[in-house]
Amino acid sequence: MKRQLTRRILLLILLLVALLHAADPPPFFSEIGTIEAGLSSITGLRFTRPVPYGVLNKDQLRLFLEERIKKALKPADIRAEELTLQMLGLIPSDFDLRQNTVDLLTEQAAAFYDYNKKKLFVLEGAGGGLEERTALVHELAHALADQHFHLGKYIREGARSDDGSTARLAVMEGQATWLMAAYLSKQDGGPAEVPDRMLELMTESIQSSAREYPVFSKAPLYIRESLVFPYASGMLFQNAVFRKLGRDSFSEVFTHPPTSTQQILHPELYLAHHAPTNPPTPRVPDPHAFRTLADGNLGEFDYRVLLSQYSSDDEGKAAAAHLAGSSYALLEHKHDKSPVLVYASTWDSEQSARQYFELYGKVLRGKWKTVEFESQTPSELAGHGDSGYFRTWVDGATVNHIEGWKSPLH
Repeated sequence: MKRQLTRRILLLILLLVALLHAADPPPFFSEIGTIEAGLSSITGLRFTRPVPYGVLNKDQLRLFLEERIKKALKPADIRAEELTLQMLGLIPSDFDLRQNTVDLLTEQAAAFYDYNKKKLFVLEGAGGGLEERTALVHELAHALADQHFHLGKYIREGARSDDGSTARLAVMEGQATWLMAAYLSKQDGGPAEVPDRMLELMTESIQSSAREYPVFSKAPLYIRESLVFPYASGMLFQNAVFRKLGRDSFSEVFTHPPTSTQQILHPELYLAHHAPTNPPTPRVPDPHAFRTLADGNLGEFDYRVLLSQYSSDDEGKAAAAHLAGSSYALLEHKHDKSPVLVYASTWDSEQSARQYFELYGKVLRGKWKTVEFESQTPSELAGHGDSGYFRTWVDGATVNHIEGWKSPLH
């Protein structure tokens, strides 16, 4: 079972809006035809059919979120996701992932494209200003991609990989954001692309505007970054591929999707077809005493946030960029239900592995209220923390972790 809850909720809300009661449409819906023509002239892709539209209010949105999550996700899935993120140190132990995600996305909702119903929605009360019009361009860009590349299938195929699903979300949101900016540039008499200065302004705007929302501002770093990453980093990825491939880029990223967030953060790796190599997770003593609650892979995005949270932004980004691949499993003891997290990461060199290992000492000290080290050597950290006994050790270019054990690990 993959650890998909955070990404699945984001996909459900950002892209899978149900067919709700439609109120009177805002007047700017009359501009849909003009926007469609503009997007087609930029991409070379034509709208094959009209895009229906409607309006929903905040109460309808929240009700939809609650019902959609209830139907799509089992309580066991939510528990496994929370435990994994908590044991990694990415969210606090008392963080209610389900409720906070609903609150976050209700707070920030503006417009949606439902690729199941093939219908576009905006939130009730939208005016006719620039913000509402640009949101409409963004959602119509989703509709255009869906008509050519079947976003539902694109998402389902990406569910085979945690990190890969985040990369695909960045493709969808990044391309729509890039096209939104290119459309505005064209409307202002500029080129049908995104100038460097506009890229900088758009990136700053995505990051700063999100901070204006109270629920978002109080959320853990990982949750905040998970919401911003698809738009900001995805836009920069689309721009880099466009600079290399031109119009073909709009199709290429869907027909040959990136396989990792590392490819999103480093588009040259995507263009070179450099995929991650995920190592096996370390074997625990008495493995038959456990059942697997969740398993999957972690990517550069995950390690970047984890290391930045407990060291510094510069250190975290620099170290995470050397990741070659990572796998994890969340285990549960069959007798007492106690969780154990095992994961491994392979790096591009033994030196990079040791740099990560050194930074991980800061993670251990930061993510727990109390931690005691029984072994601290250049290749091993072992001891006891809030979740139980732990052992982290270096084996060449691979770093292994076992956390949450009942007794000392040797």
